[in-house]
Amino acid sequence: MKLYYAPGACSMASHILLNELGVPYEMEKVDLKTHRTEKDQDFYKINPKGYVPALQLDNGKLLTENIAILSYLSDSKAGQQAIVSKDNMDHYQKLEWLAFISTELHKGFSPLFNKANPPEVLQASKEKITKRLDLVNKHLENQKFMMGDTFGPADAYLFTVLSWCPKVSVDLSPWKNLVSFVERLSSRPAIQKTMKEEGLK
Repeated sequence: MKLYYAPGACSMASHILLNELGVPYEMEKVDLKTHRTEKDQDFYKINPKGYVPALQLDNGKLLTENIAILSYLSDSKAGQQAIVSKDNMDHYQKLEWLAFISTELHKGFSPLFNKANPPEVLQASKEKITKRLDLVNKHLENQKFMMGDTFGPADAYLFTVLSWCPKVSVDLSPWKNLVSFVERLSSRPAIQKTMKEEGLK
């Protein structure tokens, strides 16, 4: 498999999960401004959407979108074992959290990266994010990970999104469970490896 990624972007969630599962893979960095890969390919010819992540499977097919890639990796037998069984309710709760992180958190951060947005837009975005972070913080009150005691794809995605907070001046300190979550996951070997491979440490 080959993962097309941009350092620190949402593709980091897929990168983390690949390392967590111990799946063999290649990487190719994408410049999201020029839409060229590090091998000077036109990324639009690989993924017409023009953004990461994109995962080229061994059979030649391409998967895009975090929910699809994270679900595929966690459900398949490509790794040492499937992280979440698709034979029970956990499968659908996993999809529920992936959808929430994608649509309510990930997309909520997007306006904060655009310096051209007026202050009122940035403030409205931060207020919306605050409500979403309140919910996730409460969810993590009595458990280590999003699905209980086992690391899964939603954790990889949530960690990635929360890693953006310092870049957009969102102070996580009011959410003690989220601070603990980030600190705890930062020491995981798969996340350490991912950060190093993406040149983030």
